[in-house]
This record gives sequence, structure tokens and C-alpha cells, in this order.
Amino acid sequence: MTIDVGELQPWIGREERVVDTLAPQPTAALTATLDRDDPPTLGAPLPPLWHWIYFLPFHRQSELASDGHAKRGGFIPPIVLPRRMFAGARLTYSGELTIGEPARRTSTITGLDVKQGRTGPLIFLRIRNEMVGAHGSIIEEQDIVYRDHPRADEPPSAPRPAPAEAVWRREFRPDIMLLFRYSALIFNAHRIHYDRDYVTRTEGYPGLVVHGQLVATLLADLLRRNDRRPLAAFRFRSLRPLFDIAPFTLCGAPAGDRVMLWAEGPDGALAMEAEATYSTG
Repeated sequence: MTIDVGELQPWIGREERVVDTLAPQPTAALTATLDRDDPPTLGAPLPPLWHWIYFLPFHRQSELASDGHAKRGGFIPPIVLPRRMFAGARLTYSGELTIGEPARRTSTITGLDVKQGRTGPLIFLRIRNEMVGAHGSIIEEQDIVYRDHPRADEPPSAPRPAPAEAVWRREFRPDIMLLFRYSALIFNAHRIHYDRDYVTRTEGYPGLVVHGQLVATLLADLLRRNDRRPLAAFRFRSLRPLFDIAPFTLCGAPAGDRVMLWAEGPDGALAMEAEATYSTG
């Protein structure tokens, strides 16, 4: 497939602005989805990565493509490659967003590159989100990767073994109910997370895909279950997808003001790596 990145260049610099109130109801719903019993109350800090349940794009039903994503060509450029993966993000925190306050998000497309991968072309889309409230802000730089469907004879990529020195470990068993509830919370209709016929027959995956955002949220939740100090930064990178057909393990290794975090697949392979840095102020 030949891709003319020049046709996509006009999207660089494009902005989208959303204003939202960080109401307590979504945080109560996410608390229940994560099987916790301590929903944040009005005025409490928004837990790390929970900003994804706010500032949602409410696309009309007629604006959805056959895979459940919004049709491309609005804020997101019209990239022709069908598979989309939230590959990672880097977040910096200054103060805290708090439950009940109004906040605004400004999203800017900052980069768009085409590379030749092992199995074909890849498009890397970079989006900068700045979320600002009365008591603080979050700056998030997202990496979105687009690629073609795999060929039937395509060999699997070699796995990277997960680290062995975890101090915190929590086995997690995803299921269709969890994935459906999280999809609803972030208003994400992407069918790979809840439509088993579609994900296995059309996308070629062995089971329902666990959202990359959900895995990152679970790693931040592991951190929160063990240490509630406020964060200065959090970054993560997805390496391999996880599925609802087997449990995976959430791991952490604290070292002073930093914590290394990772998700280990059922085969012992590294599925996601992350790092959290605590605020010293």
C-alpha cells in the first residue's frame, strides 16, 4: 500500500477544544468497574488517568465507521490503514484536577509520520492534550499507531520477557462485562472490545482486546493501591495486546520517587511498560 503523507499534512496543528464538568457520577462508575469501594467525593483529586472518562467526543451514530470508531476526516486525519492502537502516552501533572470543578481540554495534532514496519507501512499520529482546571493541569502527549490487517502467513513478533523483580503483583482477569463497561465509560464503540465475531473474524485477534487505556489505568490503580502520593509524571507504552481469554499480571517496583510498572501477559511476555514519578513539591 502506498501512502501519501503529504495529503495528511494539513491536519498538523489542527485543534479541538472541549469544556466539561468533572462530575462525580463517572468516577463512581469507574470505581465500581475497577471493583473498588471508595469513589472520590466532591473536591477530591481526580485519580491518575481517570481524565479519560471526561471530555468525551459524542459522535452521532451516522458518524461511526464499520469498526465502531468515528469516521476519519474530522479532527482525526483520513488515514486509510484500518487497525488503530493507542500505543502510549507521556503525562505531566501540575497540581490536580478535582471532582466537581469545570475544566477544559485543548487537543492539538502535533505530528504525523509514515514508517515502514516489519509487516508493512505504519502511521504514527501524535496528539497533545492539555487539560486545565482551577487547581492544576495535565499535559498528555499521545501516540496513536495505524497499520494494515495482518496477512494469514505473517509470523508473530518476538515477545520481550517481562521483568522478574516485581515488588507489587496483582493478577487480573478481564471479561466481556468489564470491557463493555469501560467502553461505555469512555464512549468508545470500537468493536474489538466487545464484539467477539468481529474481532476474531475481521481483525484476526484470538479474543476481545483489552483497551490500552484500561491496562494503563489498571497500572495506575496498582500504584494508587500501594502509594497515594501525588504524581508529577506518568508514561506508558503498549508492546503487545492483551485479551479476555486469559488473565494477566499487573506489576510494580518502587525505587524512591519513581515506580516502574508493567503488565505481564499469560505467556510471561511484556505487554505494557510504564513509569510513574512522584511530585516532590
